[in-house]
Amino acid sequence: MIIVLASGNPHKREELAALFHGHTLLLPQDLGVSYYHEETGSSFLENSLGKAKTLHQQLLHSGQPTYPVIADDSGLSIPALGGEPGVYSARFGEKELGRKPSYGEQHQLLLDRMRSITDRKAYFICCMVLLIHPDRWFISQETLEGEIAFVPRGTGGFGYDPLLYLPWKGKTVAELSLEEKNQVSHRGMAARAIRAILEHHLEKNPHEST
Repeated sequence: MIIVLASGNPHKREELAALFHGHTLLLPQDLGVSYYHEETGSSFLENSLGKAKTLHQQLLHSGQPTYPVIADDSGLSIPALGGEPGVYSARFGEKELGRKPSYGEQHQLLLDRMRSITDRKAYFICCMVLLIHPDRWFISQETLEGEIAFVPRGTGGFGYDPLLYLPWKGKTVAELSLEEKNQVSHRGMAARAIRAILEHHLEKNPHEST
């Protein structure tokens, strides 16, 4: 099955391709679609559903077939910071710097905020939506719990992966192989639930997906 991701991030497609093997994952640019969605939601669900609906409409307007769309919104939540950066994870640091910061700048800003905090518990959240049409969609939301490391470690992954330390692994998420990450990550677990819906419900009942 062809599935279009509501993202322009090739790293995200790389992660999800391993979880949706047997399916073809396309990015909007692969279909000549210039995708953009402004994340104004107050929750991960609002943002992921908004992304999926926006892309679905853009695909329709471009004359593309009505492929299923997968969108996700994810971020880092730190209870000691009141859940921040949360839904603002991707935009964290923009106010301080007056521009979009690099991952490294976000890491340093966050570590500065955590300098005097002893409770370093934190977790990633991923809300993933599979959208068939605007009024037919499925949701999976999962977490990956850990602690904020004192310094960034690892070069794998993206975003805040070098900062979330997993005590039971003895590694940050950025130090995991892609296979290890997909086994334990918030996005990996959400994707497996979405794949189960896709394969055991929609593909067995193809007439229902239209």
